[in-house]
Formats: sequence, structure tokens, C-alpha cells
Amino acid sequence: MTRVLNSGRREPVSGSLRSAVVFVHGYGANGADLLGLADVLGEHLPDTLFVAPDAPEELPGMPGGYQWFPIPWLDGSSEEEAARGMAAAEEDLNAFLDGLMVDNDLLPEQVVLFGFSQGTMMSLQVAPRRDDPILGIVAFSGRLLNPELLADDVVSRMPVLLVHGDADDVVPPQSLPQAAEALQQAGFKEVFAHVMKGTGHGIAPDGLGVALAFMRDKLSL
Repeated sequence: MTRVLNSGRREPVSGSLRSAVVFVHGYGANGADLLGLADVLGEHLPDTLFVAPDAPEELPGMPGGYQWFPIPWLDGSSEEEAARGMAAAEEDLNAFLDGLMVDNDLLPEQVVLFGFSQGTMMSLQVAPRRDDPILGIVAFSGRLLNPELLADDVVSRMPVLLVHGDADDVVPPQSLPQAAEALQQAGFKEVFAHVMKGTGHGIAPDGLGVALAFMRDKLSL
């Protein structure tokens, strides 16, 4: 059964909706954690709606903290529980994206997924397996799960920007070249990468600037 994801939203600055950015937050955070980026990005993407759903599962003992799926080495869950959680969250995020497009009269090629950490894992898992390619994926500080499966599973290919801090002690920086290699081997033609120097597990101004330039380019702004 698909779970409804509660989300915050920021309307287009121009009042005219021509595209959408979906923020997909990290483990233990919530949609509001990334939605503030709309204040910075909105003036440069004036016709863009920003939405930020909360992941489907609230974390025990962490009020306002959510997860897309369990992480065994963090919470002691089993690999089976993590796999089940991931499969369920894929359905939830796909349903959210479908609803967003219908409700706002958007086509897939008008939608960007902007993930951070576990949200990047979700974005790279979901978008290539959808029937129609979205406009692009901005993937901060995460990794591609099960890279060996991508080439067989991929249905849609879209531009991907991978961004990672070289001082990340949560998700190893080598996750970026590993994801890039797997994406290219799976036939993705546009795979871009940016390393944030001296940055840990976060989003530095230079990384956000590269992400903005990527989105403006794909939106032909």
C-alpha cells in the first residue's frame, strides 16, 4: 500500500509554473531541511515550483526525523528489512512524483530530483527505473545502491550531476566515481561531477552553484 508523503512547497517566484524541483532529504532529516534552498535557488529559477516531501517512516526517538529505508549499520536492522523498506519507499516516491505531475500539469522532462545523502540514493534508484526520463538528477553526498544492477534495470536515462565533499566522513567520497562509472556503463550520456574541496557531509556554496548552473542549463535558462 502506497503511503502519502506530506510535503512543503514554495511557489514559483514569477507566479508562472513551468518546472519543478523535488528535494529528497537525507536520513534522519525531513523535507523542511532542504526546502530552505528554494530561497537561494528560486530567484535564479523563477518559473520553478519547489517541493520537499517527508520520507515515509518517522524515526523512533527523533521527533521530526524521517527515513526512506532502514540502514543496517546505523540502526541494527537486517539487510532484508532494508531491502523491503527501499522497495516500499520506491513506490511511495513514484506515487508522489506521479501525483505532482498530474496536479501541476507537468511533464517528466520538466521535473528535477535534487537528492542529499539517502535522498540521493533514492533519486538514483527511482528515476532510471521510471517509464519516462525526468529532466535530471542532482545528487549530493550519496551513492548509487547496487550499481551492478543498474545496466539491466535501467529504463530511462537522464542527465545526472554528482556532487560530493572530499572530507565526507559519512558517505565515502569514492562513492562519486563509483556511481559515475556505473552510470556511464549503463548508457548514461550526460554524467557530470563536482568535488567540494574541504567539505564534509553537506552542501557547500560551490556545490550549490554548480547544481544551479546544471539546472538552468537543462531548463534552457
